[in-house]
Amino acid sequence: MSSSAHRATGHDHAGTGSGPDRLWSVQDHLDDVLAAVRPLDPIELNLLDAQGCVLVDDVTVPLSLPPFDNSSMDGYAVRVTDVAGASEEFPAVLEVVGDVAAGQADPVAVGPGQAARIMTGAPLPPGAETVVPVEWTDGGLGEGPVSGMRARSLAPEGALGQVHVYRPAEARAHVRAKGSDVRAGDRALEAGTVLGPPQIGLLAAIGRGTVRVRPRPRVVVLSTGSELVQPDEQLAAGQIYDSNSFALTAAARDAGAIAYRVGAVADDAENLRATIEDQLVRADLMVTTGGVSVGAYDVVKEALAHVGDEDEAGSGVDFRKLAMQPGKPQGFGSIGPEHTPLLALPGNPVSSYVSFELFVRPAIRTLMGLPDVHRPTVTATLDADKALTSPKGRRQFLRGTYADGSVAPVGGSGSHLVAALAHADALIVVPEDTESVEPGAEVEVVLLG
Repeated sequence: MSSSAHRATGHDHAGTGSGPDRLWSVQDHLDDVLAAVRPLDPIELNLLDAQGCVLVDDVTVPLSLPPFDNSSMDGYAVRVTDVAGASEEFPAVLEVVGDVAAGQADPVAVGPGQAARIMTGAPLPPGAETVVPVEWTDGGLGEGPVSGMRARSLAPEGALGQVHVYRPAEARAHVRAKGSDVRAGDRALEAGTVLGPPQIGLLAAIGRGTVRVRPRPRVVVLSTGSELVQPDEQLAAGQIYDSNSFALTAAARDAGAIAYRVGAVADDAENLRATIEDQLVRADLMVTTGGVSVGAYDVVKEALAHVGDEDEAGSGVDFRKLAMQPGKPQGFGSIGPEHTPLLALPGNPVSSYVSFELFVRPAIRTLMGLPDVHRPTVTATLDADKALTSPKGRRQFLRGTYADGSVAPVGGSGSHLVAALAHADALIVVPEDTESVEPGAEVEVVLLG
């Protein structure tokens, strides 16, 4: 399996010129989108609020981890020479001079012939050179080596006396050395890191309560169509359930965004425009689905095609045709006083999802400030019963399942096949100049999972 560094999109400019008749290549459209999207401004957030965000600056460790030598076991801190040659027949008998607990500021000192009872995580006391696990001792009970449940219960707190040690220990055995995790001055995390649970745990461990990040972008997703009904409602004749807004909201969250789903808006241009304007207050990016082709009820085009005439200069949404299948009709621009980016996707479920993966996901990742915004691509062997066909001049994206260097098509090329999409974890890319791909041929594959 070989990785591909280039984008999972077309590279040929399909059609030239400009205006409404221009046929845009996938790459041209993507370049246009990404050129207009800028990473969000950094903010300082509390650690848990920063989960999923991208780190803006390198983080340097202010103190070593662990900050002191400490025990990795419950047992006894001793000197090496005092337990040398210890055995069950001839145990080393040591005087217990005190307890050392985790968090204890002034541990007792260990001298010749002495031991300090120590707990996991407690600092190694002065004079001690190693730790003998409690299982190697009688636990101070005088009843032979402890094991099992008895190993978890040392002699009663405060009871000193003697401890019998039945095995020798090397120097610094069962001791976590100061700085063995990270040392002061080391780089803990580098800029561009997405903060997940382990990274947040590290930041907390080195004493950072806040961190400067680019916030997760807020994405508003709405679908259009008077035929759309919400799940759990009763379908009437000619109606279908709204799946696009659910799929795209989930996809936006998967990409790292904070996503808000707006219920389906009926085919009314004024109502749609009012809904979009109401949602701008919580949007860094808006995504619509449906109403962008050439039909009589394509309300997204009707509502937004001239939005720049009334908003600030530079706003407006351009509706265009792309040399791709599925997803030929697309819209992109900005709206509102903040010039919020808006991507208008087709209404067919597969078309909208493929369009999201190719254009919206990279836009979200760009807003996050990530250095790599694209899905990984690989070259795979086509595992199919017959040749794949593709229209000339169109870059086709077919659903597939990928495993062990090969990819198999799932379902047909129809843009309504939701069930096939649900079983796919990859997109098979057929270039614009290719009309047929034979089984066994090498193909480019976009990995979705």
